[in-house]
Amino acid sequence: MRIFTKKLPHPDLPAEEKAQLLQNAEYQETMVESTFMYLTLDLPTAPLYKDEKEQLIIPQVPLFSILAKFNGVTEKEYKTYKENFLKRFQLTKLPPYLIFCIKRFTKNNFFVEKNPTIVNFPITNVDLREYLSEEVQAVHANTTYDLIANIVHDGKPSEGSYRIHVLHHGTGKWYELQDLQVTDILPQMITLSEAYIQIWKRREEDETNQQGA
Repeated sequence: MRIFTKKLPHPDLPAEEKAQLLQNAEYQETMVESTFMYLTLDLPTAPLYKDEKEQLIIPQVPLFSILAKFNGVTEKEYKTYKENFLKRFQLTKLPPYLIFCIKRFTKNNFFVEKNPTIVNFPITNVDLREYLSEEVQAVHANTTYDLIANIVHDGKPSEGSYRIHVLHHGTGKWYELQDLQVTDILPQMITLSEAYIQIWKRREEDETNQQGA
């Protein structure tokens, strides 16, 4: 993965001074190549208001919206104690398996908050070609992924519970596991859960041909 980083001047500085600082080498964009164990997907801030019927709103976001973080164009601001940075990311390789970690938990000085936003995602046929640079696209024949496992967190951050949805490869059926209990689950029900960690398997050439047959 390529990580592009650009340091930002302090926001309280006068505009002229900011413009001068941006000419310095310290504030020019840099790029590093980095490996990754998983991809962290950032959720938008959940709304705190209710709708006209006084019902709490359950926010939703498409998977491809939060995957845009890795398109090489989208910039995100990162703040440290003293400095601010803009970063953008671009994938340079697609491994046989991808792990998505949906960032639901945010820790501050007092407690941990959970973002309940539902991520809308397809179970199969997620194509990640557009998140690769053009030169990498040319050497990647297969860029389509299918979901094979989905870990869900239910409840509050401090006292919630976990469930996992697993695809049985031999039968193509989905099962839900919680503690020692195993039950069947319909694929469309998986997408309604508060997904936390997902494992995706790259579809190889023979599998792609079978899907199209």
